[in-house]
Amino acid sequence: MEIRDIIAGTLLLDWILLVLFLLAFFYQLGINLFVFLKLPLYRQEKNNSPTPGISVIICAKNEEKNLESFLPHIIQQDYPEFEVVVVNDSSSDETEQLLMQMAAQHKQLRYTSIQANDNLMRGKKLALTIGLKSAKFDHVVLTDADCYPVSDHWLKRMASNFSGDKKIVLGYGGYEQKKGLLNKLIRYETCFTAISYFSYAIKGRPYMGIGRNLAYEKSLFFDNKGFARHYHLLSGDDDLFVNENANGKNCAVEFSKESHTLSRPELTFKSWLKQKKRHLSAGSLYRTGSRIRLGTELISRIILYTTCIWICISSPWIWPVATLFTFLLLVRMVVFKLGMRHLDEKYLLVPSLLFDPVLPVLLGLIWFSSLFENKYQSWR
Repeated sequence: MEIRDIIAGTLLLDWILLVLFLLAFFYQLGINLFVFLKLPLYRQEKNNSPTPGISVIICAKNEEKNLESFLPHIIQQDYPEFEVVVVNDSSSDETEQLLMQMAAQHKQLRYTSIQANDNLMRGKKLALTIGLKSAKFDHVVLTDADCYPVSDHWLKRMASNFSGDKKIVLGYGGYEQKKGLLNKLIRYETCFTAISYFSYAIKGRPYMGIGRNLAYEKSLFFDNKGFARHYHLLSGDDDLFVNENANGKNCAVEFSKESHTLSRPELTFKSWLKQKKRHLSAGSLYRTGSRIRLGTELISRIILYTTCIWICISSPWIWPVATLFTFLLLVRMVVFKLGMRHLDEKYLLVPSLLFDPVLPVLLGLIWFSSLFENKYQSWR
């Protein structure tokens, strides 16, 4: 009787694992073919509408070296009418002196400084709000002090999407290619995230953008009370704003090569973890639908790999499961390769075989650990 019970229990476990694998398999197949493939298949229409005046907003805290290196790339944009507004958030280095010198040389550059005040709860959101208030034009393009556009047509490409009802433009901000596994992890996570948020935006369900390359109408920001709902959080100046205010009608995407920005990546795993904790802490305030879609994708990937390994070790379903898994892996690699090509990313396809199963677990652990940390700290 005991042996029969054991056999029956084993068979039941095999069936449960098979059902879980199939559910995860079909979900992942569907999301790759009907969501992530949207980006490679999307064809952007050329827009010849008049170019509006643009205010580029950059928040800087102790960014003297980065501003010295990257600000010229922005000031020298080939665009008819624009300004660059830098908000110096009580820097302790020579940022203000540098901005003073550069502003005297370039008429497009303006800057404002926030004085140190230990009694004032502050962060990037305060600096960004001040920058938006001081912007001369209603159309603003946001980037970071450690970012630079890859071409002098960056503003043209981003601004060309402000037509009709479009009030928000999502751009791509990648990271410089360096040697090492950490650099590939950072670039893979950035590329995969971009494929996701671009694809959902194309489907009419935008859920996030990145502050390294984001544009919107200043009036939209103030009409919707800016960061009022999540001002207490360190992060969310980009993704939460988009999540709250973007929809299928007012949001456009721009991913042409000339519209990209690049940033210097973190050099240590510890600093990258700190950065990701800050980014992921805003996820709990996403709209319910966004949280469900993103959470289901990550969980289904974990289930897919876990059940596949278990079945291949101890189940009679090894060959059909291995065949389905191989098919899905080929589909995923093709879709990711096409997405990489659209985002001008290289040498990530082979590393994706390692990062695809590892990243959901890693991001889950980072998110869980962020729940027990202070939500508000210095943004630099």
